[in-house]
Amino acid sequence: MYEAFFGLRENPFNLSPDPKYLYSSSHHSEALNHLIYGILEKKGFIVITGEIGIGKTTICRSLLSSLGQAVASALIFNSFISDLELLETVNQEFGIPMKGVRRSKKRYIDLLNTFLLENFSAGRNAILLIDEAQNLSHGVLEQIRMLSNLETETEKLIQIILVGQPELHGMLALPALRQLNERITVRYHLSPLQHEEVHLYIQHRLAVAGSGDKLQFSPGAYRLIYRHSQGIPRRINAICDRASLIAYTEESLTISTRIVREAVKDLGKPFYADSSGNRTPWYRRALF
Repeated sequence: MYEAFFGLRENPFNLSPDPKYLYSSSHHSEALNHLIYGILEKKGFIVITGEIGIGKTTICRSLLSSLGQAVASALIFNSFISDLELLETVNQEFGIPMKGVRRSKKRYIDLLNTFLLENFSAGRNAILLIDEAQNLSHGVLEQIRMLSNLETETEKLIQIILVGQPELHGMLALPALRQLNERITVRYHLSPLQHEEVHLYIQHRLAVAGSGDKLQFSPGAYRLIYRHSQGIPRRINAICDRASLIAYTEESLTISTRIVREAVKDLGKPFYADSSGNRTPWYRRALF
């Protein structure tokens, strides 16, 4: 709605994980480097964790778009699946013909193994990326561990990336999943943006969306956005989107602290659960 008024080609604060909007903070760059290292060195298992809205999915999409045709990839975004559904979805994602195939774990694994061997012979790598992995059942996680057994005498045929919220660490530490946990050699926990990075993050998104200097944020607005968002990109986007709409309705080219306060108020009171399980509005937590 406000894009034309501010000279933008598109909405810079969309909540979808568009790789072109990835801001390379020190933490996001390091997470991406961990992923690239784990894939190129064929480490087998990689785990990336972070809070909701921190940018995990965006990093993964950016990774896959940068790898190009040298890598076959299977992406799973629905983690509420059974072990059989997992295998079926993995094969479908890799483009393995499934018409008329009998539904059994052994048959699915045999087909996958044949595909991976052919893929390896062609000099290509293969990646299985599972988002929201904290929702996977123990049975599915065990099946994923078994997939890591698909290998040659010297190399893993498939690199498995588990992406999830911080509780994924607790799940993997359970005794029942010890064998899987011990196979994970590359791990990274993604931290929020620092105070000084929020300004750069917002300017980066505006630049990608085509803005010059038309839309401005006051220094106080940047500080307030950080306090309310705690450096979580999705929260920053939500505040900036609502603030931009308010500025547009007021025909203002500058987003002030007053506009940011109104934006937060308009967004309502979504709840944030801290480490003790207490649920408080995230904007109130940031202020006090």
